Amino acid sequence: MIDLENLNDPIDISIPLSFNGPQPNAYGVEPAKSKACEAGDIVGDTRRGGSVNFEQYTFITHCNGTHTECVGHITNERISVTDCLKDVFIPAVLVSVEPESTGSEYLITADLLQTSFMPHAAFASATLAVQSGLIVRTLPNDDSKLTRQYGEGNIPPYFTTDAIEWIVGSGLRHLLVDMPSIDRIYDEGRLSNHRIFWNVEQGSFEINSATRINSTITELIYVPNSVRDGEYLLNLQIAPFEADASPGRPVIFKIA
Repeated sequence: MIDLENLNDPIDISIPLSFNGPQPNAYGVEPAKSKACEAGDIVGDTRRGGSVNFEQYTFITHCNGTHTECVGHITNERISVTDCLKDVFIPAVLVSVEPESTGSEYLITADLLQTSFMPHAAFASATLAVQSGLIVRTLPNDDSKLTRQYGEGNIPPYFTTDAIEWIVGSGLRHLLVDMPSIDRIYDEGRLSNHRIFWNVEQGSFEINSATRINSTITELIYVPNSVRDGEYLLNLQIAPFEADASPGRPVIFKIA
């Protein structure tokens, strides 16, 4: 049984999306935008004489902020994250890792994860029968991640194949990271780590009987330094989109 320290003290580890303001971005896509809707004489902006504010929002879920995605991200079949995410409250472990430098890139290896995860192995083992999550904070860590622009000039860290294999082998079902992708940001479209995580054959766009259909990946989170590594209860909140990904607001609670 999990004993929560304080249900009234949630820790939000999402990045607030400021439409038309500073925001994170991956691949140099169009930034998220909003504009007041207009219908005849009706203007959806109280500053322009409208009675209410109602706006149209334009964004790319995978690139403009915190989002949770499902296996439908890499399949021909249009699989919905709303259908895949069945876990509401998820025992999770937060670990901080300093990616290894290769000179030009930074890698998160299985050894790094195992070392950081080891103090919490008993907790994970006790909760694996239900479901469990892994939250990875990369070091160094600061609030520039809230508006960081990821692309050719700023390659983020990424997981090695053995790291994802270790995550899957450990039975962890939900992975949360503070990068825009668990794969190398430019990997010629292979998305090898995504396929390993969901158990989809390399090069395939089809699920199989062993696909981890109820597992999710949440990218572009931000965990402040004031939040300690350790064991938490995760509430993985998403919008009810019939799509492969949804904007997300992961919230964690301290465990007494």
